[in-house]
Amino acid sequence: MAAAGDEHSQLSPRASLSHGKPLHPDTANRQISFMDERRGKTPPKRPSRGRRSVSQSSTDSYSSASYSGSSSDEDDVSPRERHQTNSKGFSDFCVKNIRQAAFGRREIEIAEQEMPGLMALRKRASGDKPLQGAKIAGCTHLTAQAAVLIETLAACGASVRWCACNIYSTQNEVAAALAEAGFPIFAWRGETEDDFWWCIEKSISCEGWQPNMILDDGGDLTHVMFKKFPHMFGMIKGIVEESVTGVHRLYQLSKSGKLTVPAMNVNDSVTKQKFDNLYSCRESVLDALKRTTDIMFGGKHVVVCGYGEVGKGCCSALRGLGAIVYVTEIDPICALQASMEGFKVVTLNEVIRQMDVVITATGNKNVVNREHLDRMKTGCVICNMGHSNTEIDVDSLRTPELTWEKVRSQVDHVIWPDGKRIILLAEGRLVNLSCSSVPSFVVSITAATQALALIELFNAPNGRYKQDVYLLPKKMDEYVASLHLPAFDAHLTELNDEQARYLGIGKAGPFKPNYYRY
Repeated sequence: MAAAGDEHSQLSPRASLSHGKPLHPDTANRQISFMDERRGKTPPKRPSRGRRSVSQSSTDSYSSASYSGSSSDEDDVSPRERHQTNSKGFSDFCVKNIRQAAFGRREIEIAEQEMPGLMALRKRASGDKPLQGAKIAGCTHLTAQAAVLIETLAACGASVRWCACNIYSTQNEVAAALAEAGFPIFAWRGETEDDFWWCIEKSISCEGWQPNMILDDGGDLTHVMFKKFPHMFGMIKGIVEESVTGVHRLYQLSKSGKLTVPAMNVNDSVTKQKFDNLYSCRESVLDALKRTTDIMFGGKHVVVCGYGEVGKGCCSALRGLGAIVYVTEIDPICALQASMEGFKVVTLNEVIRQMDVVITATGNKNVVNREHLDRMKTGCVICNMGHSNTEIDVDSLRTPELTWEKVRSQVDHVIWPDGKRIILLAEGRLVNLSCSSVPSFVVSITAATQALALIELFNAPNGRYKQDVYLLPKKMDEYVASLHLPAFDAHLTELNDEQARYLGIGKAGPFKPNYYRY
């Protein structure tokens, strides 16, 4: 998926991916074997709010995906203007309200139960501390699932500073729980653009703390460090990136000879593409649309722009509820896949007037432009499932002749002079993480992959990785998958010696060549 904030950080134009080099085959065996109580008060009610201006639209802290309601007037003050400390006097953080920590801790505990692979990795690795000495600057969605990853990295010996990669996806109570636990967290739901970049800089720059690893989702933290803190960037041992846009930028840096550190492309790992992108989106797209619009999908005409793994997940879910699904595609292979699954492949111009719901999932720019928006019928719902807020040309709707009307958190009516209105979700940002939540189990798969990539880059001997972008080895993908099989009581069949020789592979894997497409 493309990066939030992409329009503000043009490190490079969108470019075609060149191919990363495969990792050393021994990589996976090196580090993979590393053998507040409730405070007596009920959650505060959501306060009534007046009508917001366009610039404030969809920035309420309340989210149906998490407990993030305001408990007092002071919660409406920018966190940057308040001095907060946790119960131990720690103050190196900036969150919405530290008093929500107890609620956040319960959400983290729920996520831990649904993230068995990552918790198993934490248990196996915490004894050896494979990240002892690692200082990780992180920029991801700050959710309960991310908190489990952050605490896993800390259990492995790492020191971290963290911010959010999206201004709407932070769970305020989770950020508070991490701050209460002593983590330097700089994130809250509804940040302004200025807040967003300020939080990133706070995650990078701290007196007496020099980051040596980056975990990024979208490339924004990497961009800021590269541009504003070049001396720090030169001391980084490795970068782990999980989004399409962030990976594009890394490959572009590598092509131009400006990438001075090795980087790991998690986005194109099997465990990210085939599980997070597909299964997570299959469940969360419906969750987001139901929570925000209460829509019934049976018989509705829905167009999904893009039939990659995200698009495939969306189409599958929508068809399951009886929607009539259309697909737009630029790639003939993906278009053929959609056609053979029974979806009608069209251009957006052909069907835009008849659509009840429009969903973008391409990672591209201006997929839905003002001309499309003008031709939509009244009541059409439009949202984005790609990582970036560039897929829908939202800026073209901020004109004097159009009226914005806030409906609820992350839901806006955009009204034309003739009375036509469309329903825009999350101002075109990633709708599932802005308006709902994602399945913790699937996030566990991606998070375990990220953790292993950090461990590998941090512990790799000098010379193993050059200043380039690398793909994870198949062995590491298989290991991440194996961590999650016990949750299903799944039992793998083992090859005997003769079978392994016949296939020309080791009995313990890897079982597929690097070029294999699952």
